[in-house]
Amino acid sequence: MKVLVATEKPFAKAAVDGIRKIVEGAGFELALLEKYTDTKDLLNAVADADALIVRSDKVTKDVVDAAKNLKIVVRAGAGFDNLDMAACTAKNIVAMNTPGQNSNAVAELALGMMVYMARNTFQSGTGTELKGKKIGIHAYGNVGKLVAHIAKGFGMEAYAFDPFVPADVIVKDGVNVVDSTATLYSTCDYVSLHIPANDKTKKSINYELLSKMPKGATLVNTARKEVIDEAGMAKLMTERTDFKYITDIMPDNHTEMQQFGTRYFATPKKMGAETAEANINAGLAAANQIVKFIKTGDKTFQVNR
Repeated sequence: MKVLVATEKPFAKAAVDGIRKIVEGAGFELALLEKYTDTKDLLNAVADADALIVRSDKVTKDVVDAAKNLKIVVRAGAGFDNLDMAACTAKNIVAMNTPGQNSNAVAELALGMMVYMARNTFQSGTGTELKGKKIGIHAYGNVGKLVAHIAKGFGMEAYAFDPFVPADVIVKDGVNVVDSTATLYSTCDYVSLHIPANDKTKKSINYELLSKMPKGATLVNTARKEVIDEAGMAKLMTERTDFKYITDIMPDNHTEMQQFGTRYFATPKKMGAETAEANINAGLAAANQIVKFIKTGDKTFQVNR
């Protein structure tokens, strides 16, 4: 049984060592493909793999077709839009993610980004404090829950919208529940985005919704760039010189957005999971899930049901 770890951007050594210990301890073979620059390298490497672990690497239909023995692919992280769900399902390949392993890293980044924007990206001038401000959590999953918890430590008043989470669960955490995105955005000084990118959410964060936010509002996006209507965002920021946007997913219109100076910031690459702890946690979780699946058939974290 061969497990391939294919990472254009490699795991930390400690994570790789841990993955090796888990995989080889289960009696399986571990193969590594790191820092590859050509998709052909991935196609060749996956040809005889029974299981595959990736990070943000794209598992396309071509990859799936090349993997003649593949039974399971695990995306080490929460998002899984880099996996071709239809292709995996068509070949009876179980696709999984590792929810929760990167959550604290992303949550800390979101709050750090709020501080950065509140203090004028650390440029000269008078900034503002987070204490006493209202923060909206758009999607109250693993990350959203932690963002609310940390924000309350800053003295912020937390609100959340998530139709898939029971209201009593949110209220129990000391967070206010709202009944719509319109209410969330019109109420909060800061909104932290944690929704996935799918047919319903793509470009859903648009001009109309964002224009409801109060004066001096900031949108923090550590989710996916596809959920933002980028043209609408640029229009809003042109019209409202008080509005700020910060993200760890550089938008396609980054060059245009730079005209807004300290009201806009985007990291060159996605930074949410870029901590040593998250890197190790996600890698080890992926390895353990593969072993459990092959040994016992466990499909707890399958995403292509």
